[in-house]
Amino acid sequence: MLKAERAKFIMDFLERSYPETPVPLNNNNIFELLVAVLLSAQCTDERVNKITPTLFKIANNPFDMEKIPVEKIYNIIRPCGLAPQKSKAISNLSKILVNKFNGIVPNDIKELEKLPGVGHKTASVVISQGFGVPAFPVDTHIHRLAQRWGLTNGKNVKTTEKDLKKLFPPEKWNKLHLQIIFYGREFCSAWACDGTVCNICTTCYPNRKKPVKTKKP
Repeated sequence: MLKAERAKFIMDFLERSYPETPVPLNNNNIFELLVAVLLSAQCTDERVNKITPTLFKIANNPFDMEKIPVEKIYNIIRPCGLAPQKSKAISNLSKILVNKFNGIVPNDIKELEKLPGVGHKTASVVISQGFGVPAFPVDTHIHRLAQRWGLTNGKNVKTTEKDLKKLFPPEKWNKLHLQIIFYGREFCSAWACDGTVCNICTTCYPNRKKPVKTKKP
């Protein structure tokens, strides 16, 4: 298969496999989504979803959150890992949202990236899942799968994002990002498939015999 043929097969296959793509992180508003995505860095969605109800019960908007002591935020989110940095980031970004944006989370990716603790990937998730703006968030998992499936040369997540955006139409990005995550977790994880096991890998590369060594971002 040529790269374009692989891309079309993957897009069609994932659409049949995952016609519905619920947002993995539970949230009731854009601010909750922003905080949840920030917490998900180096932490599973399942763990984040267990922790956020306690946090959002006391503060589910930047006006309330900026008043919560950093130590209290830290004690709640500690199981997520990187709690010292994340608790400070949540407190500080809440203050910025109140003072600069009247408590409203901006739908501009550049403005989001300026917030404490919010990198490009986090900002991309927020504008795609929260605002419906086309984006293609790439984490280490999608980076690994894109290499296995021959969609990128695998230099880094920035290159992978550019390559995926060229291969797929913008109107598919938001849903496809989640479909890739869902499929990867179920069938093409680091331990379940080495590039020679799952349906996508074996269809895209039927003659592949050796495990694929993916490049870390």
